[in-house]
Amino acid sequence: MQTYRQHFKVNFHLAFPVMLSQLGHILVGVADSMMVGHTGTVPLAAASLGNVIFHVLLTFGIGISYASTPLIAAADGEGNKKRIFRLLGHSFLINALTGVLLFLIVLLSGPVLYYLNQPEEVVTLAIPYLFIVTFSLIPLMVFQTFRQFFEGLSYTRSPMYITLAANLVNVGLNYVFIFGKFGFEPMGLAGAGWASFISRVIMMLAIVFLFYGNLKFKTYHKALVRWRYSREVIRRLLNIGFPAAVQFIFEVGAFGMAVIMMGWLGTTALAAHQIAINLAAITYMMASGLAAAATIRVGNQLGLKDIPNLRKAAFSIVAMAIIFMSFNAGLFILFRQYLPTLYISDASVLSLASGLLIVAAMFQISDGIQVVCLGALRGLEDTKIPTLFVFVSYGMIGLPVGYLLAFPLKMGAMGIWVGLFLGLTFAAVSLFVRFNQLSRKLKGKKV
Repeated sequence: MQTYRQHFKVNFHLAFPVMLSQLGHILVGVADSMMVGHTGTVPLAAASLGNVIFHVLLTFGIGISYASTPLIAAADGEGNKKRIFRLLGHSFLINALTGVLLFLIVLLSGPVLYYLNQPEEVVTLAIPYLFIVTFSLIPLMVFQTFRQFFEGLSYTRSPMYITLAANLVNVGLNYVFIFGKFGFEPMGLAGAGWASFISRVIMMLAIVFLFYGNLKFKTYHKALVRWRYSREVIRRLLNIGFPAAVQFIFEVGAFGMAVIMMGWLGTTALAAHQIAINLAAITYMMASGLAAAATIRVGNQLGLKDIPNLRKAAFSIVAMAIIFMSFNAGLFILFRQYLPTLYISDASVLSLASGLLIVAAMFQISDGIQVVCLGALRGLEDTKIPTLFVFVSYGMIGLPVGYLLAFPLKMGAMGIWVGLFLGLTFAAVSLFVRFNQLSRKLKGKKV
């Protein structure tokens, strides 16, 4: 029996690189917002509108790609390399097709933004940006295939280095394209989109080179060309990936609908929301790195049929999430006046954003617990009931209560965020109880 101290050590070595990798995904949008914000309030609001739709698609794609991680981790625990070979080939097919499909959906439906009762000047800037960043999902989903493969085998550091390097490229290209440096014409928000696209192509090329250039993975080098199509493998991957993707859509979609409601309150509210949600997204994505570690640890222990350590691994990661998110909450409260100034100088936007950061601080712990518990449940291949809990949390609690508080009760932007806080809290409690009950039942069964 491993001690909790040993679990904390293993968790940290797994989770820290994944946390930085997840942070890298969100920092692309953060860098876009920070740098575009210095060109004006309308471009920042357009970035908010474009990014909210893009992040729904991004998290859906990431959710689909997550399916391979627990299955590879379990196969690794069993020492079954043949199954890992097949999982890699099938997951590449699913992920590549998902990236193409998501781009086509946006390409065909982008003009719908004009009918969401948003400021017209905001929509006009948002649509071209949205097209470009959604196109970047195709190389990103290829990257995700190899990243989840590496993480399933507990190799989490290499994807981290690639993601962080790509972010440096993105910031540099933002500077050149947005503001028009080194002979380029200023492109504004569209320039941020092209910078994101190029950085994600570089990520894809780098991780493919790493995979084929590393002899540790020689056994799997032909997995993309010498695999036999299996309906059963596709079904098993989609049974995990699709509900996980829907879970992300419910959560990110709830925050996306919050952006739409903010647009009903005006450009100032929309810009302030973009700042606060950008900062909250940073902490969430880092907590989702802990969730990825929970998926790996739980899946691996399930493959080893070691249920007592499976529970210890998961609960120790929940404890880490509580500590980490409590620290973030303190930072939000302490620096609530300063952090928004990194984005914009408009006094009315700064005042509203600093107030929203207080609510963001309130839901940090709930956000951390719910995302880690979702990760642990994916490790058990339990996705359908958790998806129902997530729907109730946001579709029946977060958004309806937020609308009630914001408009009939006239709390405005603050009311929308209080509703999101209540939805996150219900999700945290229900998902923790679900994992505890399922894993406790496994102790008395042969797995």
